[in-house]
Amino acid sequence: MLKLTLEAIELVDAIARHGSFAGASERLHKVPSTISYAVAKLEEQLGLALFIRNGPRVTLTPAGEELIKEGRWLLAAARQLESRMRQIATGFETELRLVHDSLIPTSALNEDVRAFEDLNCGTRLRIGCEALTATWEALREGRADIVIAAGEGPAGGGYKAVPVGTLDFVFCVTATHPLARLQRPLTRSDLLEHTAIVVGDGARSLTDRTVGLQSGQRRITVPSMQAKIACQAAGLGHGFVPRACVRVELETGILVELQVEEPRAPETFWLGWRTEHMGEALKWWRNRLDRPLLPGILPY
Repeated sequence: MLKLTLEAIELVDAIARHGSFAGASERLHKVPSTISYAVAKLEEQLGLALFIRNGPRVTLTPAGEELIKEGRWLLAAARQLESRMRQIATGFETELRLVHDSLIPTSALNEDVRAFEDLNCGTRLRIGCEALTATWEALREGRADIVIAAGEGPAGGGYKAVPVGTLDFVFCVTATHPLARLQRPLTRSDLLEHTAIVVGDGARSLTDRTVGLQSGQRRITVPSMQAKIACQAAGLGHGFVPRACVRVELETGILVELQVEEPRAPETFWLGWRTEHMGEALKWWRNRLDRPLLPGILPY
């Protein structure tokens, strides 16, 4: 009989992620003494140490690192098998993974989440957030089942997409910014003289996407559009931002809109979903979100 079970791998994984037996006990809803005993028993059965103890904190040994490296693949495969079995039996997936663009706050989907929970279908909902191309990448690489993403998706197929809205962009700076004193449409040379604020693309394998950024441009890269707006409102730089997101700043004069010779085109947002193994939960979310989402979904 195998000494290494999926439950044992899940236990070691939880400890590794949280760095302590106590942290894993909260994650697994077990008392720390039970976790400690289970690990000691597993190490005894395997005849090797998986953790280095340093007070309440623990770190993996080389053997433990190897277990986690391969074991997480086994856990993922087991979850996929569980999901497929449940889907065959009930039509609903074990888990539904929704990833949205960082421009959209997760709270904007609260009513949709509430409606889904009211189904009481047993599908666990996992919501993630990515910036720019990384949202599409999550769908392409199987880390998401359905996404709300900016710009057109990557080539390669395996998914479908429908437009769910567009956002108009305006070029903004503070009233005291040097560019605000030029009193004319700004040229590319004008912009190159000053720092731009840009949202970093979180993509790992797809090509990074940059919009409205000149080659050689001085820049400050931030993790989200909200952070970009805050930086520009603080006078740290310039850039294009969605008009719907800065209405208050424009009305109060915190930011001023400037004309540029090369304006940014409106951005289309898409609802994209994987077409393989479509369960009832994915169908529900596809139908629920197939509506004009932007700019109305933004709470600004």
